[in-house]
Amino acid sequence: MTRVALVPGCLALLPEYASLDDPVDELRSACLAAVAWLGEDVRVIAGAQGARVAAALLAEVGTAPVTDQEAAYLIVGNGSARRTEKAPGHLDPRAAEFDDALGKALTTPDAEALAALDLALADELWADVGPIVEAADLLRDVATVAVDYDDDPYGVRYWVARWAAQPA
Repeated sequence: MTRVALVPGCLALLPEYASLDDPVDELRSACLAAVAWLGEDVRVIAGAQGARVAAALLAEVGTAPVTDQEAAYLIVGNGSARRTEKAPGHLDPRAAEFDDALGKALTTPDAEALAALDLALADELWADVGPIVEAADLLRDVATVAVDYDDDPYGVRYWVARWAAQPA
C-alpha cells in the first residue's frame, strides 16, 4: 500500500520562524503527524519553498527525503492565498470557488480533477498546486482518506491530508 500525504508550504512551519507563541500550532501538529505516518522512506514532490518546508518537517520527525520509487510520498502544496482582504495576495472573489473545487478533489479524491486544475488561475490566486497536479496519479486507487487539517488562517487555504493507495 502506497502512503501519500499533503502538507502546505507554509513558511511559518520552518524552525527559523519559530517563536514562544506558535501561530500555526494546530497546523504544525497535523503536518508532523502526517509526515511521521509516512514512515522513513519519503519522496518529496514540491517546489523550492515547499522543499524547504518538507525538509524541515522530515528532519523534525527524524528522517530525510529519498529518491526511491518505492517510497511514500510527501506532496507540498496549498490552495489560494487570496481568500480575504488581509490575505497575502489580497481578496480575489474567485478564490473561494477555486479552493472549494480543489478541496473536493483532494478529499474525494478525484485524480482527474486534480490533474486538470487550471494552473493559470492557480497562479493568479497564489495557489501552489503544481506539486498536487504532478502527483495526481498517486491518488487513482486510494483505499482510505484522512483530512487532518482544513482551514484558511491568514487568508490562505491549507490542507493536511493522508491517503493510502492500493498499488496499480
